[in-house]
Amino acid sequence: MARLQIEAVSKRFGATDAVREVNLDIADGEFMVLLGPSGCGKSTLLRMIAGLEAPTSGRLLLDGRDITDVAPQQRDLAMVFQSYALYPHLTVARNIGFPLKSRRVPRAKIAERVAEVAATLALTPLLDRRPSALSGGQRQRVALARAMVRDPGAFLMDEPLSNLDARLRSATRAELIALHRRLGSTFLYVTHDQVEAMTMATRIALLNDGQIEQVGAPTELYDTPRTTFVAAFLGAPPMNLLPATVVARGGELRVLADGLDAPLGIADTCDDTPVTVGFRPERLRPTTGVGAVRGQVTMVENLGSEEVVHLTVGDRQVSARVPRPAGVVAGGQLALSVGPADLHLFHPESGQRLTWQADVPDPMTARTELPVA
Repeated sequence: MARLQIEAVSKRFGATDAVREVNLDIADGEFMVLLGPSGCGKSTLLRMIAGLEAPTSGRLLLDGRDITDVAPQQRDLAMVFQSYALYPHLTVARNIGFPLKSRRVPRAKIAERVAEVAATLALTPLLDRRPSALSGGQRQRVALARAMVRDPGAFLMDEPLSNLDARLRSATRAELIALHRRLGSTFLYVTHDQVEAMTMATRIALLNDGQIEQVGAPTELYDTPRTTFVAAFLGAPPMNLLPATVVARGGELRVLADGLDAPLGIADTCDDTPVTVGFRPERLRPTTGVGAVRGQVTMVENLGSEEVVHLTVGDRQVSARVPRPAGVVAGGQLALSVGPADLHLFHPESGQRLTWQADVPDPMTARTELPVA
């Protein structure tokens, strides 16, 4: 087990900043997921921690020891690659035991350790096979076993499930969660798949353009996104975001836009204030009343137990995820309700989360970390 600390780490390739001033503290035994779109710097950051890339600036610490300039093989970290990186001419047993053999561990000790790890990952019946005779999921477990065999301080995983089909990915996710609980080791896992991040992580670090947008538990990022990037990245469909204005009517605040008129549940007064308003598709519900959101249905997706209704609200597209059957068809009008607690306000330019504070004349000056209501 190990604590990993990333202090102001940057990586530049020529004129391109791949990673910019990243600070992250990964606790001993934590399952931390680096999440983000392709090209955001998450794999580069992982490779710097592993020692496969040198930081341009900043430092890396493992249990308080500076490992920034330490050779990869001396970092007490195990890397699991996307491509498995197994030796095709070696059996499963020899693939698993290779890290110990390269360290000149006695043969009897290698056999004992290989047997232990193989039993943990249900690989014992496969020890005499070669990688070509294994399925993708089995190869992935062999790659994990090879990482586990030397009992590293932390596991570094670079999109290890991306080559698996959907069913195998789901099963292997469950295996990794169970393995983490059993071992209690530190896991640092890179992925662009939000489902993997939401289901596996104790905490997520969401990266964008080489910088961390937000760090927190999966529910924290989903329920209280700090920026419009976080709000739009998480969710299927993602959060609806509309340009709007906060106004005072009859002593209460409302958020208005073309096709949107919703109370914020706050008694206060203010000057008309431009904002970006967000609300999750699953928080919208069809209503026979006037509705907070009104628009024309453009498409209905059948997901089995649910439907995703797409509609045009003003000049923007909005999605609602509702129980099936919604009873709506393309071309029809639809009114939807949304509660004040399900509305999120963001600064229209910076994209930072806004909160309302009583007696503050301009909500743009409010702190940007808490729910609106």
